[in-house]
Amino acid sequence: MTGSLFIITAASGTGKTSLVKQLLATTNDLTVSVSHTTRTPRPGEIDGHHYHFTDVDNFVTAVAENKFLEHAEVFGNYYGTSERSVRTQLEAGVDVILEIDWQGALQVKKIFTDAIMIFILPPSIATLRQRLSTRGQDSMEVIEQRLAGAVNEMAQYVNFDYVIINDSFEVALTELKAIIVADRQTLKRQQQRYQRTITNLLSNTVDE
Repeated sequence: MTGSLFIITAASGTGKTSLVKQLLATTNDLTVSVSHTTRTPRPGEIDGHHYHFTDVDNFVTAVAENKFLEHAEVFGNYYGTSERSVRTQLEAGVDVILEIDWQGALQVKKIFTDAIMIFILPPSIATLRQRLSTRGQDSMEVIEQRLAGAVNEMAQYVNFDYVIINDSFEVALTELKAIIVADRQTLKRQQQRYQRTITNLLSNTVDE
């Protein structure tokens, strides 16, 4: 059975990473693709777990060799998703989440046309500013840069299949999980998962 590809996008500080982390902890056969990036690791981040941290030269070489499913420059740093890694996991029947920006999301959608696109929005700009400030990971200069680009990022929600407003974490998590669960009940997925059962039902065959 082939897994489904879920693309989750949000402006920085919207709570996407926390939602995905909890989603993974409560959902079977679901993983998140680990992106490559040239940015400096934040405190507590582990290479190979949060990101594959690399230098610009190696990143550019990988781009030239078409190793990335998508790649983009965000606030002066490069990010990319390994195509081989994603395809391997999908072919193993695992549902894969890509946490990427809207530019990368649209790139991937051209290749995986059946990918499920999810955009997460904050309840207000004031809330977004507060979340960016209280997490203590970026300087005020970086925070202002992120806020300046947030409106343009959020305007891209119209290109996505689903929109979630992350006002209440628990409500947003429930809504996000509902999308995953619903996709697993589609005709395509159920035919793959229960091919023998369905065949037996339609042929009036009794399992022994």
